[in-house]
Amino acid sequence: MRTSTRIIGCVLSASLLTQLSACGTLFYPDRRGQIEGKVDPVIVALDAIGILFYVLPGLIALGVDFATGAIYLPGGKTAQVDPQALKNLVDSQGQVDRAKLKALIMQQTGKNLPLDDPRVIEHRGDLQQLAAYGLRPAA
Repeated sequence: MRTSTRIIGCVLSASLLTQLSACGTLFYPDRRGQIEGKVDPVIVALDAIGILFYVLPGLIALGVDFATGAIYLPGGKTAQVDPQALKNLVDSQGQVDRAKLKALIMQQTGKNLPLDDPRVIEHRGDLQQLAAYGLRPAA
């Protein structure tokens, strides 16, 4: 075989192998396992580019993304709590009572969060957030 034919074959094989692995599965492995949701337009566009250049591998990539669920956006569930209810959780020193907070979250969302878990990351608020709740910082 001539060298140019080998180089073309290697480039073609490498490009086909990259297209066979689906974009969403590579970029967002944490999304795998979802069965429904909104479709991520970025992943669809990348799969469409694969279809544009290489029809069969692009279709396979699109199918793999749908089959694994990696094409769906993560289910961004949010919950909001009334600021007046949060006001009752903070004492005069500005400290949050964790037991009351856990009970409020359980009441509002139905989720039992382990607030005493060592993996929980606690973020401190700033002066504007305290002022929004009608609290004064205590030193």
